[in-house]
Amino acid sequence: MKAIRAYEVGGPEVLKLEDVPEPTPGPGQAVVDIKSIGVNYTDVSSRKGTNLPASFPWTPGREASGVVTAIGEGVSEVTVGDRVAYAMHTGSYAERQAVPSWLLVRIPEAMDFATGSASLLQGMTAHFLVFGIARLNPGDQVLVHAGAGGMGLLLIQLLKRLRVHVFTTVSTEAKADMAKKAGADQTILYTQQDFEEEISKATGGQGVDMVLDAVGQTTFEKGFKCLGRRGYMV
Repeated sequence: MKAIRAYEVGGPEVLKLEDVPEPTPGPGQAVVDIKSIGVNYTDVSSRKGTNLPASFPWTPGREASGVVTAIGEGVSEVTVGDRVAYAMHTGSYAERQAVPSWLLVRIPEAMDFATGSASLLQGMTAHFLVFGIARLNPGDQVLVHAGAGGMGLLLIQLLKRLRVHVFTTVSTEAKADMAKKAGADQTILYTQQDFEEEISKATGGQGVDMVLDAVGQTTFEKGFKCLGRRGYMV
């Protein structure tokens, strides 16, 4: 089978498509025939050497989806033929991979593999940010920066499940439409508007209960000024 491997850190040129042995499942493992691979910045940072791989040669990739083709001893979570997705297991830039079975999540027939492979790593992060940081209540107000990005769109949808009022910053009208379709109540075009002023006007100067900021350098100080009393900056 084929897999992408690197023998050193560097640019994209260090990635090589090679023939590698077929994986076999050990105890507690399942082999997944990979249909779609999630691409994340952690793959890039590891390739560059910011987060060094444990050893070389190294196969990138930390999430994927596919079909279970074999299971090892003691596996009860999945069976052959199951459609699954997984994350947090390095080496998914390959045609097949042996994965600890407890990491596998069955995906519904109605979900395509691309959606399955792109949902877990960012999805788990978004879920923790919404449900694991503060107890948000219906009617609370939250500002999400970069609302049209992968993380932003997931955050908006999860926040709306809590019936929270969501403000979000975006750079273009097209991205504003994406954020609104995800459920954002108010979009702020930071290329044309001052988001601090817009939040102050919209909240009557009271500020928001939480700011979720995945941008940082250009938004952090102003984001603090958007917080209400006992608000959370994340």
